[in-house]
Amino acid sequence: MSTQVQVPIDRMVFRKTNSQVGRHIAVTPQNSTNKHLSYGRVILNASKPSVSFDNGNQETGLICLSGKATMKVGAETFQFTQYDSIYIPRDNHIEVRTDSACDFAEFSSDVENHYPLQFVSYAEVCKNPTLKFSAGAPGQARHLNILLGKNVDAGRLVAGFTISEPGNWTSWPPHEHTKMLEEMYVYIEMPEPAFALQLVYNNTEYPELVVPVRDGDAVLMPSGYHPNVSIPGHTIGFLWAMAAHREKDDRQFGVVNVQPGFGQGGSGLEASRK
Repeated sequence: MSTQVQVPIDRMVFRKTNSQVGRHIAVTPQNSTNKHLSYGRVILNASKPSVSFDNGNQETGLICLSGKATMKVGAETFQFTQYDSIYIPRDNHIEVRTDSACDFAEFSSDVENHYPLQFVSYAEVCKNPTLKFSAGAPGQARHLNILLGKNVDAGRLVAGFTISEPGNWTSWPPHEHTKMLEEMYVYIEMPEPAFALQLVYNNTEYPELVVPVRDGDAVLMPSGYHPNVSIPGHTIGFLWAMAAHREKDDRQFGVVNVQPGFGQGGSGLEASRK
């Protein structure tokens, strides 16, 4: 059991981050416990069909959550449908446009170096059993999708999404990777009345944070174990994004420490390491 610590709730839990049209950054190192990772949404429709911005010293990952869009990065143009994603190196100008509506999650992190621009088709991810796979026994079954992982050359960012079976736990067995990666979850595909419970803790006897979460909420994991569970009859879905503390060296998915007492069956992430 670890010593009880005070949890800065207002710097770890962010509500309804999907409630505004346009580009809105909800989480940065300045307003949260994160040291590197920022997160926002780009939500476009007929009232605001386009946005443009520069990413400065941030490498950027954009994940299309719904709709269709065209994105221009420098001189290159890409077409997006649901769960397509892109890795954009630092020092780029980005334009996003839709003829209907679209919703993107935007993750970014400061980096020193430049890495290749890469579009990631979700159709191609689905063909790779080390990027899309199912894990867990009954009661903890879920489906993982690694969008920006070992398939992309990047400095800090790793991102993807998980969808549970109804009423199941995910991120189980409880694990942590504090020394290598900071992480956050953004909850998706959870229409009303669905909700779930998210835990983040170092104290294994009495967890410091147990919080209800709904679609559009975000929770940060500055340290500790972070399992979650959906209510019966509903799934929990969430984007997960991580930023390596040491650029390049710590950017490794699936390297975790399982909470003592729960590691008999492995981490559930072994397929990603093949």
